[in-house]
Amino acid sequence: MRIEERLIKYCMIDTQSDPNNEDVTPSSEKQFDLARVLEQELKDLGLEDVVLDEHCYVYAKLPGNIEKKCPTVGFLAHIDTAPDFSGTNVNPRIIEDFDGEDIVLNEELTISMDSFPWMRDLKGKRLMVTDGTTLLGADDKAGIASIMEALVYLIDHPEIKHGDIAIAFTPDEEIGHGVRLFDTKRFGADFAYTMDGDTVSEISNETFNAMAAKVTIKGLSIHPGSAKDKMINAAHIAAEYAMMLPSHMVPEHTEGYEGFIHLHNIKGDCSSAEIEYIIRDHDKSKLKDKVEIMTKAADYLKELYGQDVVNISFTDSYSNMFEVLKDKPEVTEIAMETLRELGFTPVITPIRGGTDGSGLTFMGVPCPNLGTGGGNFHGPYEYCVIDELEQSVELIVGIAKKVSEL
Repeated sequence: MRIEERLIKYCMIDTQSDPNNEDVTPSSEKQFDLARVLEQELKDLGLEDVVLDEHCYVYAKLPGNIEKKCPTVGFLAHIDTAPDFSGTNVNPRIIEDFDGEDIVLNEELTISMDSFPWMRDLKGKRLMVTDGTTLLGADDKAGIASIMEALVYLIDHPEIKHGDIAIAFTPDEEIGHGVRLFDTKRFGADFAYTMDGDTVSEISNETFNAMAAKVTIKGLSIHPGSAKDKMINAAHIAAEYAMMLPSHMVPEHTEGYEGFIHLHNIKGDCSSAEIEYIIRDHDKSKLKDKVEIMTKAADYLKELYGQDVVNISFTDSYSNMFEVLKDKPEVTEIAMETLRELGFTPVITPIRGGTDGSGLTFMGVPCPNLGTGGGNFHGPYEYCVIDELEQSVELIVGIAKKVSEL
């Protein structure tokens, strides 16, 4: 099976997670559809300790073929696709020799190079794209395909020496619960890499620090004809609160190491309203500054409308894994050295988001993130560069070999 065929096979299995069912793992039963496929494929390859548990985590181990003791390296990818856009009836297609021009997906949707100018640099590459009616699912089925192909290659080439390799596929990463019930002991890795990034030359050992905020507003609804000095319009106050926050601190005006306050959802009427925010920053002190800005805005409206009218609450989501990885530089360096040996110039890029690797790092398994060639994730413009997907297989094999030499 060619790697693009493997990716298509995985992408055509609907595994979208459900943010409305986040108290249960997995949040959607259909994630088991791919998990069972992977469980059987791992068994067919002859891996040891293959387990699909009741929460849709898949674990396996490829035993080492050397006598010396060396660390166990792990590789992970997540099973679910984002709830932002449909993952049902995915219909991928291959562009064999991308000409660098606009890509027509269907009669209504086109990947415009003016909107995605970096894609012009992919001219001459082999791309996988959607038909415009769904996302592709390369986030993160490209990571799954890369890991599975690397296992096949290592098994078929026993002359490549390696120690024990731990494998895991996780549910619900897209809704922030990918490692909530992860069993690090069963996984058994000393350190690991999530295969969940973009360009294969990029390494990410930093994530955002992340929080969620919820603003709830209790209004007083009466007939508008007699509302003077009586009505408290919750929807109006919600809009007022949103407009009080700094307009430059939004995702559409930030990049790189700039954090943001993102209005994720707003709903309400005269009687009640609710606003949901996600707050992000690589610098924890700057994250606290954003929390203070939001709290002061709520306090102002409390004074204006009443202490019981406006309430705000905050919830921690995840932390910047660099807090741990800065003291474990060798884990990042192994990946960088392997990329150099493959002819790449490694680029360390902070993730403007989070990964399973962030949670695992704080659970005692240092875990940077590596790329597999995908892009434009979470929507119909998603693509995967097949050339880079193939190179990510070489990267996994190279890392496994290098770890055996430690």
